[in-house]
Amino acid sequence: MLFLNLSNHPVSQWSADQLEAARQYGEVRDLPFPQINPDATEDGINSLVEQYLSVIRQVGSPQEVVVHLMGELTFCFALVERLKAEGYTCLASTTERIVSQIDSQTKQATFRFVKFRKY
Repeated sequence: MLFLNLSNHPVSQWSADQLEAARQYGEVRDLPFPQINPDATEDGINSLVEQYLSVIRQVGSPQEVVVHLMGELTFCFALVERLKAEGYTCLASTTERIVSQIDSQTKQATFRFVKFRKY
């Protein structure tokens, strides 16, 4: 089994807890998230979805690959819909947001991985 990380956060930057949770699904591999222009049209997004769907199919079947997908919302939504329709398991990572008030105008947010959740 393969855990395919399609996000802007490569596994080399993950916490030990997140990496351990991902490994429960199998070998962990990155698939770099595309740069998506905020002016992209729906047709442009759909074309990108088709490209990534093709890449994921080449990596493996729904029985062989679990896809962790986090990033630009319209792309993720469209790709998750297509992947799920083909039987792929799609996961999102959940985090706890910890906010510290630095001064009257500055906040610092830290995110702590909690778990993976199915779309």
